Amino acid sequence: MPTDLRPDPDALIAQMRAEEQRVQRGRLRIYFGANAGVGKTWSMLGAAQRERQAGRDVLVGVVETHGRAETAALLDGLPVLPRRTLEHGGRARTEFDLDAALQRRPAVLLVDELAHSNAPGSRHAKRWQDVQELVAAGIEVWTALNVQHLESLNGTVGAITGVRVHETVPDTVLDEADEVVFVDATPDELAARLAAGKVYLPQQAERAAQNFFRKGNLIALREIALRRTAEHVEDDVRGWRVEQSGGGHGVPQAWNTSGALLACVGPHEDAAHTVRTAARLAGQLNVRWHAAYVETPRLQRLPAPQRDRILAVLQLAEELGAETAVLTGSAVAPALAEHARQLNCATVVVGRAHRRTGPGRWWPAPGTAQAIGSAAPALDIVEAGEPGSSRRLPSALWRQVDDAAGGGAQEDADRPSARWPGYGAAVAASVAVTLLALPLSGVLELTNIVMLYLLGVVGVAVRFGRVPAALAALLNVAAFDFVFVSPQLSFAVSDVQYLVTFGVMLGVGLLVGQLTAGLRFSAGVSAGREQRMRSLFELTRELSAALEASQVVDIATRAVQQHFGGQAVVLPLDDTDRLAVPGVPPAGFDPSVADWTLRHGRSAGLGTATLAAQGWRYVPLTAPMRVRGVLALAPARPRWLLIPEQAQHLETLARQVAIALERVHYVEVAQRAVLDMESERLRNALLGAISHDVRTPLTALIALAESLPAQSDEALPAASRAIVQQAHQLHALVSNLLDMARLESGLAGGSVRLRRDWQSVEEVVGSAIRAARPALGALEVRTALSADLPLVEFDAVLIERVLVNLLENAAKYGAPPIDVAAEALPGLLRIRVRDHGPGLPAALRGREHTLFDKFTRGQAESSTPGVGLGLAICRAVVLAHGGDIAAAGAAAGPGAEFTVTLPRRHPPAVPEAAELPDDGASAPQGPGAASPE
Repeated sequence: MPTDLRPDPDALIAQMRAEEQRVQRGRLRIYFGANAGVGKTWSMLGAAQRERQAGRDVLVGVVETHGRAETAALLDGLPVLPRRTLEHGGRARTEFDLDAALQRRPAVLLVDELAHSNAPGSRHAKRWQDVQELVAAGIEVWTALNVQHLESLNGTVGAITGVRVHETVPDTVLDEADEVVFVDATPDELAARLAAGKVYLPQQAERAAQNFFRKGNLIALREIALRRTAEHVEDDVRGWRVEQSGGGHGVPQAWNTSGALLACVGPHEDAAHTVRTAARLAGQLNVRWHAAYVETPRLQRLPAPQRDRILAVLQLAEELGAETAVLTGSAVAPALAEHARQLNCATVVVGRAHRRTGPGRWWPAPGTAQAIGSAAPALDIVEAGEPGSSRRLPSALWRQVDDAAGGGAQEDADRPSARWPGYGAAVAASVAVTLLALPLSGVLELTNIVMLYLLGVVGVAVRFGRVPAALAALLNVAAFDFVFVSPQLSFAVSDVQYLVTFGVMLGVGLLVGQLTAGLRFSAGVSAGREQRMRSLFELTRELSAALEASQVVDIATRAVQQHFGGQAVVLPLDDTDRLAVPGVPPAGFDPSVADWTLRHGRSAGLGTATLAAQGWRYVPLTAPMRVRGVLALAPARPRWLLIPEQAQHLETLARQVAIALERVHYVEVAQRAVLDMESERLRNALLGAISHDVRTPLTALIALAESLPAQSDEALPAASRAIVQQAHQLHALVSNLLDMARLESGLAGGSVRLRRDWQSVEEVVGSAIRAARPALGALEVRTALSADLPLVEFDAVLIERVLVNLLENAAKYGAPPIDVAAEALPGLLRIRVRDHGPGLPAALRGREHTLFDKFTRGQAESSTPGVGLGLAICRAVVLAHGGDIAAAGAAAGPGAEFTVTLPRRHPPAVPEAAELPDDGASAPQGPGAASPE
C-alpha cells in the first residue's frame, strides 16, 4: 500500500476524540440574521413543529414573540418550560429556568435571544452562558442571534447605525455552533414588515424606522451578516477537508493561510476597538490571534482607572478567543516585535496614533506602528480606525470586592504613582548633600562636589524612580550654583564655562537617574518572575514527596496562600466522587459554585464570566484523566487574578495539584490491586492446599463411621484407632489454621500476648517430643542437650508448638534418626532439629527463607498431607519472641537442619535459706524454678 495514502495515526486519534466529544456534547443551532424582524424566531418555531410531528421531544425554554400573533400561533402544541421569578430592586422579573431545563433534558430545547442579559442573582450573567452549559450537558439547543450583537462587530455597528448595542455575544459562540441557519430579508421587505406591525408594536416601530431601521443601516448590516455567515461556512468546509485529509482520502492537506495576529493593547480608550478589530480579522482569515500589553516604567505609573481599563480590555480579548499576555520592557515596540516573532505572528494590529495637542505637536515622535515597523520590518502592520460609537466596557466586579475589603486602596498606595514621598526625598537629598559638602568646600575641588550631588541622584533613583531623580538633578544644579559657584548665594554666574558644567551635571544626573530607575524596574519584574518560578518549583518538589491526598491538600493550600495571600481551600474528591467540603467553610465560600466548577470543568467566580460577583475564584483541578477536585481562592488582592500571568500561574498551580492527586489516587489503586492479588493468591493457595487434606480425613471418617455397624467385635478396635488417627489429622490441620490467624492478629496489634516465664529447655523439648509422638510413630529421636543449659524466658506453650511442628515436618519429609540439639551461647539460645532424609529441594537452594511463607511446601505436588502452615507458624512465634529461624542443608551428611535462635538474659537469683518466709513455706518448685548455677 503506498505510504502517501495511509491515514495519519495522530489525525485518526484526534478525529476519534473529536467524535467522542461530539457524542457527549449537545448540538447548537443558531438562527442568524441581519436584524430583528427577518424571521429568525418564526423559522425556529416552524422547524420545531416539524421535529415535534416527527416524534422528537421538543421543549420551548424561552421564546419572545414581541406581541406578534403569527409567531405566537406557532407555539400551539409545543410544551413550554415555566419561567422562574427573581426579585431585584423591589421588582419581580421572570427569567429562563436553567436548572429546570437541565433536569427535564429534552431532545431539543428552544432558547430565544442569545444575547439577552440575565437578571442579577442568576447563575450566569448572559444567556449565551446558559446555552453553553446546556450544550455541555448533552442537550441540543436552538437559539436566535442578530449580527449587531457580535462582540467583535460592536464598534463597527455603532459607527454605522449611531446606536450603541450593550448586549453582546463573543464571536467564539457563533464559531463553535454546529449549525448556522441564515435567515434573510431584503431591506424593502423588512421595512414593509416594520410598517405592518410585524416586527414591533406601532409606537416602537415608528421610533425604530427613524433610527436603526433606516435603509442604509439595513443594507450594511445585511452585508456584514452575509459575510459572517460565509466565514462560518468556510470554516465548515475547511474542517471537512482537514477531516478527510486526515482519513487518507486523497484530499490535499496544504492550506493557503496567513500567520497569526497580534493585537497591541494600549492605555488609551480605543484599545477595546483594536481588540475587536483583531478578532474580526482573525475570524475572516481563520487564524489564531493574541493580545499583548507592554508595561513600561512610564506605563507602570498609570492611575488606577487606566490600569483597570487595560485589564478589562485583556479580559475582553480572552472572551473573544485570544491568548493574552502582559509584557515588560523599557519600550513598547521592541517588546511587541519580539513577542510577535516568538508567537509566529505575521500581522500586528495597533490603534491609530492620536493627534498631539499643545506644544508636543511640534515635537516629531514616531507612533507605535512606525516603531514596530522599524523594529521588525517583516511584520504586516494594520492600524485600526477610530471606534466611533461603541459600548464602554463595564467596571470589573472584582473592583467592588477589592474596595469592600480595602485592598484596592492599599494597592493604589503601593503604586509608584504616589510620588510625593519621592519629591520630598529629592529635596531632602539635595539639602543633605549641600550641608555635607559645605564644610568641605575648601578641601574638595568643585568637580568632586559635583560627584557627591550625582551620588544623591543615584540614591533617589534607586529608591523612588526616575521622576523624583529628575527633580533631584534639577535641585542639585540649582544648589550647586547657589552655594558653591562664585558669586555665592546667587544664581548669577561669573564664568560662562560653568554653564557647561551645569549642563553636563544636569544631563548626567538625568541619565543616571533614568538608567538607575530602569534597572530598578527590571529588577522588580525579574523578582516577580523569580517568585512565581520559585513557588512553582517548591510546590512541585513538595508534591513529589506526598504519599496521601491529605498531604497534597496541605501542601497546595500552603503554597497558594503563600503566593496570592488571602484564603485558599483545596477540595479533593471523596470515595463517592463528591467534593470533600470542610465542615466549617470559610466566610464567603459557596459549595454550590465549587460543585458547578467540578461538574463543568471550568473556572467560576471572581474574575470569570460565571458568577463574577463571588469573592472567591474556583478553579477545577484538571488532571490528564479527569477532574480531581476544586481549588478555591479568595486572594488578598483580587486584581491580580485579571493579570494574565497571575491567572496562568494559578492555573499552573492547580494543574500540578491535580496531577499530584491523580498520582496519589493511582498509587492507592495499585496498592489495593496488589493487596487484592495477594489475597486472591493466598485464597487459591489455601483452597488448593486444604481441598485434599480436609476432604481425605473427612471421607475416611464418614466411611469408617458408616462401616461400624457392620464391623465384627474383633475389627472394632482397629476401626476405632483409624477414626482417632483421621480425627487427629483433621484436628492438626484446623489447629494450624487457627494458630496462624491468632498469631497474625497478635503481630498486627491484636489481643494475643506472649506469656513469658523462666522455663527449663529440657522439659520443653521433652514435652514437644511426647506431643509429636503420634506423627513420629516409631521414628527414633535423639537429643543432644548441653548439661549446663540455663533457664530461658519464653512462652513455653508456643515454643513447644514450634518444636512439635519442626518434628512433624522432619517426620513427613525426612528420614530417621531425628536429632534435637540445644546449646546456650552468650545472649542466645540455639535449638537445632535435623533429619537424615534427602534434604531441601534443589529448587530452594539460595532462597530457603521461602519455606516459611504461608501455604508453601517443599514439594508443590506431594502425597504428604499438610497445607504448608507449620513452618509459617514457627516463624511467627520465633519472631514474636525477637528471635530468628533458618533452614539449610545438614552440615555433615544428608538431611535438612532447622535452627531456632532465641534471645536470653541471665535468670534471676534464687533467694538464700535465710531469706525464706517465716511461715516455713518452701521455695517455688517446678519448671519455673532451678538451683543456682
